[in-house]
Amino acid sequence: MRHLLSATAMLLASASLAGAEGVLQLYNWGNYTSPELLEKFEKETGIKVTVTDYDSNDVALAKVEAGGSGFDLVVPSASYVPIWVEKGLVQELDLSKLPNHKNIAPEWVDVAWDPGRKFSVPWQWGTTGIAVNTRIYGGDINTSAVFLDVPPELVGKINVVPEMIDIVSLATMYVGGEPCSEDPEVMKKARDVLLAAKPNWISMDYGATERLSNGDWAASVNWNGSTMRARINTNGDVQFGYPREGYPIFMDSVMLLQDAANVEEAYKFMDFIMLPENAAMISAFARYANGIAGSEAFMPEDMKTAPEVVVPEEHKAAGKFLPTCRGKGLEYMTAIWTELQK
Repeated sequence: MRHLLSATAMLLASASLAGAEGVLQLYNWGNYTSPELLEKFEKETGIKVTVTDYDSNDVALAKVEAGGSGFDLVVPSASYVPIWVEKGLVQELDLSKLPNHKNIAPEWVDVAWDPGRKFSVPWQWGTTGIAVNTRIYGGDINTSAVFLDVPPELVGKINVVPEMIDIVSLATMYVGGEPCSEDPEVMKKARDVLLAAKPNWISMDYGATERLSNGDWAASVNWNGSTMRARINTNGDVQFGYPREGYPIFMDSVMLLQDAANVEEAYKFMDFIMLPENAAMISAFARYANGIAGSEAFMPEDMKTAPEVVVPEEHKAAGKFLPTCRGKGLEYMTAIWTELQK
């Protein structure tokens, strides 16, 4: 009887596993995954990818940390990668299952947030700045004053994306500090400037590509790729500014969750997106650079000179990768963000 029960249990388990084969659950930023890429992946592998969207690093982290998310892969930003690792939420990668790992461009392999790329592979990278409809506002867009000391033309017409580390860091740099500052005076200035500015904003929302394109918003703190899409949709009216006081550079990377159910499928997907022509498909949709060597040959022509993608020389020095905030710096940032969202 015991053998019969064991055999039955094995059959049921096998059936369950078989039912899970050919599927993959990707947890990613909204409007960031190329449908053409997913179609190509399914056609070549037979694996169907379901994408669930999120709108901030903190939302994604909280969802997975709560347990039972059902996701296999997640795409956090560089400053959050060490947090996912330290919390034990992701697996160290078996690089023998990722032959295309060799395609990662050299500058994106030994990165500070994941030396040797043992836990993550590149998705897209870009910058956070200011998107402005220049038909409505003709002033200087290369400053965080656009959202922190809102010009009269933009009052009640400017959005701020709901990403804590980007927004608080922009404000901290605007008042002369460094991201993740532990100086209480600096962080008080950052808090005060944000709280004073908030009544002049229309919202703190994620959908800038669409709402800048259709005219709902005249400006937004936004990411460069999203802004390029809006510029194309508005025949050049929407332009991207690089705050001279300092602006964030980011890279989002794919990570394998510790409790992933579809591990082999996840490895196939990660390897797939590191082929140059496939990385370029992601970029062609999302309009960001990707970190895969050789992808340039497959990129859309309009991205090769786009001012949102190729940072103009005069703005390069102000950009910086944001560190992983810890200790007092994280406490101050979180307290400011909590107050700002009330």
